[in-house]
Amino acid sequence: MSDKKLPDIFTQAEILVQALPHMQRYDQQVVVIKYGGHAMGDPAAAEDFAEDIVLLEQSGVKPIVVHGGGPQIGRMLEKLNIKSEFRDGLRVTDQATVEIVEMVLAGSINKQIVGWIANEGGKAIGLCGKDGGMVRAKKVTRTMVDPDSNIEKAIDLGFVGEPEHVNRDVLDAVLKAELIPVLAPVAIGADGKTYNVNADTFAGAIAGALRAKRLLLLTDVAGVLDKNKKLLPELTVAQCRALIADGTITAGMIPKIETCIYAIEQGVEAVVILDGRVPHAALLELYTDQGAGTIVRK
Repeated sequence: MSDKKLPDIFTQAEILVQALPHMQRYDQQVVVIKYGGHAMGDPAAAEDFAEDIVLLEQSGVKPIVVHGGGPQIGRMLEKLNIKSEFRDGLRVTDQATVEIVEMVLAGSINKQIVGWIANEGGKAIGLCGKDGGMVRAKKVTRTMVDPDSNIEKAIDLGFVGEPEHVNRDVLDAVLKAELIPVLAPVAIGADGKTYNVNADTFAGAIAGALRAKRLLLLTDVAGVLDKNKKLLPELTVAQCRALIADGTITAGMIPKIETCIYAIEQGVEAVVILDGRVPHAALLELYTDQGAGTIVRK
């Protein structure tokens, strides 16, 4: 063996030594990972993500993947000349749209992710909230103030739902079989209708029902930023509420933080909002001291 290779070998050994305590912390623990945004659309990032999931599973973690697919749904709706609009950050979902949502989320995207994981040597199974009655949804209700009359009015979002109940039996069976669940955020209501569920909200409900060790929300920003656009590496639930109240946390980050708070109140130890654009973001967060985003604790 040449001397030239020794430093690299020693570096690799040191990395493994540093990672060992983290691996022990998460051994046999459930980690729910919401996957979407840039990481889903970039082939190299998708490969990194699949490698992370397989490594986590093989090192003793029980990963559960929940994925989104907004851009892909948008492209399919455009291709089929079906108009779609957003209100209060949620896609208005009529009957025609919900059929496309289910086809794209529970079909093409779900099986694509299963394939990526299989290509890296993992064994994944693609499911949605309807399978085995895993997730029952209720219709989302939203209100807004009419700017002309200043009267609060209800917004009808169509077939947009939020989790009402999670039956963990299917997930427990899948994890016991040492398979990796890949979940599409489509659920059924008590009325028998299909509902489109926000992927962050869906992931929070799954994590809460399984009392996950961690919930990771992969996104397209570095994490939660302060008013000077600097990363806040750690927050408590109380601090999150204060940052929403003073306007520091706004727009699309609000539902993510609300998901963090809900999951923690359901028994999840901590939730991390991290940058899915960073290669191997999940491994950096779980197996290094530095982490890769904003961690929210009780």
